[in-house]
Amino acid sequence: MAEPQLSVRSARARELAHRLARRERRTVAHVVEQALELYARQQHGEESALDFYARLARDLSADIDLESILRENRHGHAGIDL
Repeated sequence: MAEPQLSVRSARARELAHRLARRERRTVAHVVEQALELYARQQHGEESALDFYARLARDLSADIDLESILRENRHGHAGIDL
């Protein structure tokens, strides 16, 4: 089955997408997908994992021992009730 096609009526947008694809040695579809994902993150406040962890490290003054927290709160499952 053929991949869906994206139709862009703007000659400027088409030329820019093709130029970026040639420069990055990627397909036009990949360049457009990345651009749209970045746009969606910026417009809707979604943050990448890298930005999230950087913000977490910056905002927390003390290190958290995640392993010990998990160990303390880990409980065995009793199983199904027959």
